[in-house]
Amino acid sequence: MVSREVRLEPIEPRTAQQLFLDHKETECTESTVRNHRYHTNEFVAWCEENDVDNLNDLTGRDLQALRLWRKESGDINLMTLNNYMCSLRVFIKWCGSIEAVPENLYDKVMVPRVSPDDQQADDTLDAETAKEILAYLSTFHYASVEHAMLGLLWESGMRIGAANGLDVDDIDLAEEQLQLVHRPSEGTTLKNGSGGERPIAITADFADVLDAYIETIRKDVPDDYGRDPLFTTSHGRMSRTSIRRIVYKVTAPCFRNEPCPDCTESLSERCPEAVNPHAVRRGSITHYLTQDIPVEVVSDRMNVSRDVLHKHYDQRTEQVKLEQRRGYLENI
Repeated sequence: MVSREVRLEPIEPRTAQQLFLDHKETECTESTVRNHRYHTNEFVAWCEENDVDNLNDLTGRDLQALRLWRKESGDINLMTLNNYMCSLRVFIKWCGSIEAVPENLYDKVMVPRVSPDDQQADDTLDAETAKEILAYLSTFHYASVEHAMLGLLWESGMRIGAANGLDVDDIDLAEEQLQLVHRPSEGTTLKNGSGGERPIAITADFADVLDAYIETIRKDVPDDYGRDPLFTTSHGRMSRTSIRRIVYKVTAPCFRNEPCPDCTESLSERCPEAVNPHAVRRGSITHYLTQDIPVEVVSDRMNVSRDVLHKHYDQRTEQVKLEQRRGYLENI
């Protein structure tokens, strides 16, 4: 039985969805609203399939049935299901705030636990979200270490080990390029050793960001080998752990003042909506491929073999690939 301690107001699922999305549009970015629309569309479809025409009647048992329906209705992995249930929990909690469902019903949304390995395997920073984060950084934190770091990782697609090893002298702002160098005897290495050494072109806009960061924000502190790292702390070269923390920080929606489901807002805990640096690399590679940059060019720029690129990094959907192939074949 649905608790009637609070008087509920009848409302159809689709009406509640639209009100929810209208509310989210006032406080979230377009990509966040789009994700909520996608997930709530599935919720509305389930309601219509199961003759739920008044959310007042929704129960915890219904939410469990919905969870099983979502898992069985498509070939989805645990991380995708986790994301869906987190989004559903946000929606149901909001429904409780407008007397559409019991106020505590959202507590009965069972979100599957995801291991770090599962999360890392599936996480990808999509291009639109990356652009929104960089636009936010450009507006409110221009040339900050966060702006320079995420801009570098997104534009170059490099691994954090490569970013960690960069020196100021490796940056040629006039030529708009940087050089990755394997220096094992001085504490900085590239994953593929000297085979990973390469020049990387950067855009004029990002060169300006790096120039401003180096001149105004960067701490002029040498590392233990007397080198001048690009990314520094008061003790010298920034560690890889610190780089990861920066990525977690700026990719969390709450960093941009957007609501996060189940976010504790604790500085000691990672926001569940944040992504790791490898997700930035994966998203960057996918973005280049989606823009029809040849695989050979992406492979060389990111220092990854074609086989590994296709197996572990290319997150384009089959539909996107089909449309790209269609573009090449139209004039034949």
